[in-house]
Amino acid sequence: MKKDVKTFLKVSRKETEYRNVCERIKDYEDVTIIRQPEVSQEQSSRCMDCGTPFCHWSCPLGNYIPDWNQLIFEGKWEEALKLLHETNNFPEFTGRLCPALCEYSCVLGINDEPVTIRENELAIIEYAFEKGLMSKVFSVKRTDKKIAVIGSGPAGLAVADQLNKAGHKVVVLEKDAEIGGILRFGIPDFKLDKSIIDRRVNFMKEQGIEFKPLVNVGVDYPIQSVLDNFDAVCLTVGSSIPRDLDIPGRNLENIHFAMDYLVQNNIKIYGINIPQETSIDAKNKRVVIIGGGDTGSDCLGTALRQGASCVVQLEVMPKPPEDRTDQFPWPNYPMILKTSSSHKEGGQRNWAILTKKFVGEKGCVKKIECVRVEFIKDKATGRTVLKELAGTEFEIEADLVILAIGFIQPNHKGMIKDLGLTFDERGNIKTEDNFKTNLEGFFSAGDSRRGQSLIVWAISEGRKAAYHIDSYLMGKSKLPSE
Repeated sequence: MKKDVKTFLKVSRKETEYRNVCERIKDYEDVTIIRQPEVSQEQSSRCMDCGTPFCHWSCPLGNYIPDWNQLIFEGKWEEALKLLHETNNFPEFTGRLCPALCEYSCVLGINDEPVTIRENELAIIEYAFEKGLMSKVFSVKRTDKKIAVIGSGPAGLAVADQLNKAGHKVVVLEKDAEIGGILRFGIPDFKLDKSIIDRRVNFMKEQGIEFKPLVNVGVDYPIQSVLDNFDAVCLTVGSSIPRDLDIPGRNLENIHFAMDYLVQNNIKIYGINIPQETSIDAKNKRVVIIGGGDTGSDCLGTALRQGASCVVQLEVMPKPPEDRTDQFPWPNYPMILKTSSSHKEGGQRNWAILTKKFVGEKGCVKKIECVRVEFIKDKATGRTVLKELAGTEFEIEADLVILAIGFIQPNHKGMIKDLGLTFDERGNIKTEDNFKTNLEGFFSAGDSRRGQSLIVWAISEGRKAAYHIDSYLMGKSKLPSE
């Protein structure tokens, strides 16, 4: 099929479709509507097949975006799948969760709406699973090497998938009851239904990867057993220590970290009973979420589904512009206002607000004392500093406070400390450029090495680590190094 080179002038971008708000806030099912293949074919035709594809340049995985867009348009779905899987192990995850750095670098986006790259990517993998294109016989020459991957988040899964393709025996050790890490327990079902994770994990099992949940290395699985039974180990344990807010009243009840809140709710949905005394429930409560990122947005959507009486989200940074500014010229990723599906469901957002104090009653939080701020340049140092605006103090009533202000480092207690690993200045596991730690045969990848980041970076980290692990074991590697 020949594409009209001027299609991008004739076909408009079709935005993601969502279920009706009144309907979706009553459940935890996927809020998006997967579009039909023919719509993706039409949308892929908007790709201009640029001589220099900046979308490819901005993607941490280096996806061959113009190439598989063309294949979608031609209806060559199996070829598109093969090309997509060459760079991205889990497009069903990135197609739902990635902020689509590529789309902000799309050449068409200079003076028009960019190509729907993320949804086109999702269309390929969903078509593949639906039509049975994934059920191909896996054949690879096996080596005698055995690798342990500790942690089953996106980085760990990527390491395992790549090393399995290299022919090694891979065993994934996970301390939780189910595989998936933050994908499983940290992402709400309305953004990523857990059947999507199960589908991929089952496929990986069919390809020869062994998964062992409920194995806490260093606790119920001796570290010495890891040392004795594996030729190499990759630590992909994530960045799990949350950033706290050290202000007066922090010890009051009903102030929780975002991940504690999200994980518990996911466990409830999974059917596990949570005792009333430890349950974090927003029903009929005035909820304040401190932190304006994706995690805060996930907490917002969850609180609304739990039946919160009102939800306010606070962000200390100023409100971003809605469009690019000269500070973030194309093709750089711009710091602009992001409005998620949860933001469209309700709640209130406030920017440039500093939380000063939690005020309680009978040991429980009841109010938050705040002040408005601005960011100015310090003439002496040239640095941007936060300045409180006198006379702008105010209070917000709150029965439940969720802290969604990020993570600082992996948990050093237990296995990591017992291994004697070294850390960088931020407290992450320190490695050389080849992802190797100070301990022979031990590697690290993902948030535990890089720091808190995006899922697409976690997969990229896992792929690169796998290349270096394979090279370490075999002297060379046929795996891609990027």
